[in-house]
Amino acid sequence: MEVILLERVEKLGQMGQVVNVRPGFARNYLLPQKKAMRATKANLSVFEKQKAHLEAVNLERRKDAQEVATKMDGVTVIVIRQAAETGVLYGSVNTRDIADALDAAGYKTDRKQVAIETPIKTLGLFKVRVVLHPEVSISVTVNVARSQEEAGLQAQRGGMITAADLRDDDEEEEAYVNDAATEDDEA
Repeated sequence: MEVILLERVEKLGQMGQVVNVRPGFARNYLLPQKKAMRATKANLSVFEKQKAHLEAVNLERRKDAQEVATKMDGVTVIVIRQAAETGVLYGSVNTRDIADALDAAGYKTDRKQVAIETPIKTLGLFKVRVVLHPEVSISVTVNVARSQEEAGLQAQRGGMITAADLRDDDEEEEAYVNDAATEDDEA
């Protein structure tokens, strides 16, 4: 099925291009989302008349998206989840969780804008792409942890914290306290 793209579609083409796609993709995604219209002679003439207006609207939306991208550059959000001792989550972190975390941080996003390349099923730091406009996308760091304290440790160390690491920190603190108490007894 041939369609005229009304906006840039990743891995498909630019605005105004006539591309050949599978009928299901056109019927189920491109046409309902108003990303394309059927490539008929009547639609081609309608598109040519609206082309200047569509390009102006696209330019304005891209400019707004770039402003938001400069504000969101380098953002890290924390997602708290329950996990096993090995760091494997009981479930996974999905696009809705990340969009909600971004909303809580003050950045209005939709779950459709979040693009997770690989499923997030463990604790740690993950880079996730947020598509603000078909031509503007940024990378956001998602810190998946069991608690706020653990999230802080992960951010400092740059990776997942295991239960053994938490015990080692507790043992170091305990040893420091014991050493300080011993020094006081000797004095």
